[in-house]
Amino acid sequence: VQLQASGGGLVHAGGSLTLSCAASGTPFQINNVAWYRQAPGKERDLVASISVSGSTTYADSVKERFIISRDNAKQVLTLQMNRLKPEDTAVYYCYLRGAMAWDMGKDYWGQGTLVTVSS
Repeated sequence: VQLQASGGGLVHAGGSLTLSCAASGTPFQINNVAWYRQAPGKERDLVASISVSGSTTYADSVKERFIISRDNAKQVLTLQMNRLKPEDTAVYYCYLRGAMAWDMGKDYWGQGTLVTVSS
């Protein structure tokens, strides 16, 4: 399984950015997936998740601003980030949980993409 994240960059506060994560090596529609982020000197935290059924969860800090979605046909996970704040600055990682018999429950991570929000 491989996850390739893209879309990070520098944006002014109040701006928007869209992250994408392309998955390969797994039938994507059977996997629960998510976005995490890690700010400098801090732990990696869950930003948003989306289940196989399409149910979503969000960290309180990003509710009403971020939207997670998935395209099973294209095997792509997306995070639409709106009204960005300087405190959203972090490396963002896409995450996939294995669901095949041979990798059930295994954690897969993308390489991370840096989002910097200037004030």
